[in-house]
Amino acid sequence: MKTKTIKISTVNGRVQHLSEIYPVIETNTILNKTITGIGATYSEIKAPRNSVIIEPTKPVIDGKINNAIHKDDNLFGVYQGVYQDKIIDYIERSLRDGKCIKILTTPESFRKVQDAFEELDIDIRFDGYFILFDEIQKTVKDCDYRQDIILPMDLFFECRDKAIVSATPPRKFRDPRFNDFTVVKITPDFDIHKDINLWTTNNILEDARKLINLLKDKERPVFLFVNSTDMIYALMEKLEVMEQSAVFCSEKSVDKLNKQLNFSAAYDKWEASKMAHFNWMTSRFYSALDIELDERPDIVMLTDCFIADYTMIDPYMDAVQIIGRFRNGVNYIYHIRNYNYRIPESTEESLIEGLRCAANVYAYLGTMADSASTPQQKEAFLQAQATIPYTNYLDENGRINFYAVDNHIDDEITKTLYRNKTALIEIYNSCGYFTAHHTTHYYKIGDFERLKIESKTASIREKRREIVAQLEKLGVCETEAEQQYKRDLEFADPLIVEAYEVLGKDMIEQLNYCVTRLRQAIIIKKHQDNACSTDAIKLINATFYSQQWYSADDIRNNLRAVFLALNIPHPKAITSHTIREYFDAVEKKRKGKRGYFLRSPRFAV
Repeated sequence: MKTKTIKISTVNGRVQHLSEIYPVIETNTILNKTITGIGATYSEIKAPRNSVIIEPTKPVIDGKINNAIHKDDNLFGVYQGVYQDKIIDYIERSLRDGKCIKILTTPESFRKVQDAFEELDIDIRFDGYFILFDEIQKTVKDCDYRQDIILPMDLFFECRDKAIVSATPPRKFRDPRFNDFTVVKITPDFDIHKDINLWTTNNILEDARKLINLLKDKERPVFLFVNSTDMIYALMEKLEVMEQSAVFCSEKSVDKLNKQLNFSAAYDKWEASKMAHFNWMTSRFYSALDIELDERPDIVMLTDCFIADYTMIDPYMDAVQIIGRFRNGVNYIYHIRNYNYRIPESTEESLIEGLRCAANVYAYLGTMADSASTPQQKEAFLQAQATIPYTNYLDENGRINFYAVDNHIDDEITKTLYRNKTALIEIYNSCGYFTAHHTTHYYKIGDFERLKIESKTASIREKRREIVAQLEKLGVCETEAEQQYKRDLEFADPLIVEAYEVLGKDMIEQLNYCVTRLRQAIIIKKHQDNACSTDAIKLINATFYSQQWYSADDIRNNLRAVFLALNIPHPKAITSHTIREYFDAVEKKRKGKRGYFLRSPRFAV
């Protein structure tokens, strides 16, 4: 992959426009513009050629179309609710009037654009259309919950004239189809670092309250970025700022806030007229949106890694984009966050190795299916293959999905930044955009109110997920107040508290909070723990003798008697085969009866 560097400067106190230093975006280019808001999309809209520009979300498209500077640019937006016949009408009208076609589409709606051109017998791959994929980092950040965001990629690579653009592109492109692209990096010859106040706390609510009290009497607006509408609602309620707030989120979340929670100031697209003093935004508004204000707002980012992993802010691909939304600059920048030492430390190398191992298992099951001797065996292997997690990294044709792999690696490495106090500080200071000023605020748990997400509409599973989050935050109870709080949680839901203590958060998540599966897992785990205790091994070794044969019935009945005597939970899994856990045993039949010959005990006590 070749690299070309282009310098950008300030002229009379303003940053140069992209068109001044790079007039036309070239084909097969990865445009790393470094600085947000220098006009990459603007340049393509103004370029005298037909263009299809893929934007990450509908609000971004609405923002471009409704901007007065584009009123004569013949823009047409395509997203959910815009159908193929309207696209065809626009194309035909533009061609008839001799105007450049300028279609802005979401990735999910790109297929409608392609079909409309095909209906008119136009091949956008070769017929003089430039395809620009804007904010390419979103293919990595969002493809775990927006699988269709990468739908345009196959056709994109077939096009003769194409480019991608971002101020914060992925650090590595695993899709080999990018290998022949040229990276055009815009390099500023001036300092772009911004000061950020990083607050580390064990109580997000108290730190948010402290900051809101600092900002509430200022005349300038405040923008708060939290990627969870449940958390936003809980904060507005606890901080008593509901009347001074507006929320900008997805259409689905707007519907929930309006109809279920009776909060009317929720919107699915940005308009300055709807702005309040406190403006809450989800990740839908992290990238590409142009927010032009007369005053410079204060920016607050909040991360609670105990409530939701997806509130974790990546300094490079999230924080930079968030600050870049404000075209006239910002005032103070804050990031309030906690950390969780239970988060496993991941490296790119370890994650790649894990995926490589998973790929081997997937291939092995496929081989076993191909060599199966009966249709039933083949189907069993294929079913097993279809259920392993590695399938999440394959597309519908069974090919490796490089964007899903990138997403997985990016997510896990971002989580690692929140496993201790120092990692996030180091990344903020090394990413090239920020100078971090760090403060730690520690509160004795129990002395202050904690943020609890309460909702009348929340499912039992959601409430249990919140209890697990609170238990994670509590950790080892060291004070009476902490012990009392844990007793309160246990009173609210004894099963989930027991499951947390016996199984841990990861296993609860794997079992998807299912009551039946949790109860079974608790029994089995208690059995496994107790069945390997010294007392159990002693009694089993005293009940069975090596170099002897026992029938399956005798083994099963005697094991159950041992477990009953020691009050060890009795899972369904206990059968005669369980003897193999305690003895080197060979299955043999005698006089038609199934049983085991016990060679020697596995444990000496």
